This record gives sequence, structure tokens and C-alpha cells, in this order.
Amino acid sequence: MLILTKKIFLALTLNTLIFLTLIIGIQNSSNKSKVNLLFNETIELPVSFIIGLSFISGSFLGILLPFNVLKNKG
Repeated sequence: MLILTKKIFLALTLNTLIFLTLIIGIQNSSNKSKVNLLFNETIELPVSFIIGLSFISGSFLGILLPFNVLKNKG
């Protein structure tokens, strides 16, 4: 359980730092786009923000996924 807590804390810390860097980095971004969801559209967001947020969420879920598989096996 301690290893799970350490990995989650590490993932949260790392992804938070990447997110803050992303926010600072997109200050001068002028390319904007909307994301089409199933029933709605989002507001216009910078393309770099959309790509960066997708990377961060995938990184965090990629760390959590193996723990779910191990929990179900044993």
C-alpha cells in the first residue's frame, strides 16, 4: 500500500509541474480550436493546451492502470 501511495504522489507531483509549465508556455499561443464532445462544444482553447492536457491525463491514468490490474488478479 505504501508503494501505491508513493507512486500516486509522484504522479500527481510530476503532472502538476508539467501542467504549470504548460500554462506558462501557452501564454502567447494564438492558434485556437474547439473540442467537439458528444452533445456540446467547448469554448475556444489553444491547441497546445488541448494536446498538453491530453498528455497529462494519459500519463496519470497510465500510472494508475497497472495497479487496478494487479488488484483484480490477486
